[in-house]
Amino acid sequence: MTISYDDFLKVDIRVGTITEAQEFPEARRPAYKLWIDFGDGIGTKKTSAQITQHYTLEELVGKRVCAVVNFPPKQVGPFISEVLTLGFMDEQNTVVLISPDKDVPNGARLC
Repeated sequence: MTISYDDFLKVDIRVGTITEAQEFPEARRPAYKLWIDFGDGIGTKKTSAQITQHYTLEELVGKRVCAVVNFPPKQVGPFISEVLTLGFMDEQNTVVLISPDKDVPNGARLC
């Protein structure tokens, strides 16, 4: 299926910096709770991410990530996830996060 460029623009993908990461023991599958700063226009949003296989809590704080910021909030157990952090599945079917390879401001939009 192909989509138009206008369809692509409906998905608002932004870069942000993880400012806080916590264990999420209530999650059905191993996951972390993340708080991501998307800059002045969007602010800090929270999410859960099943990324425990590749990342520790300590290495996540300060990491730049990409996320969809215009999905509706989703209840994940006792936690409300406000954005969808993006990644690729590796050969073991575990998530590897997407990060920009150059410095861009928090809140910069994927184009």
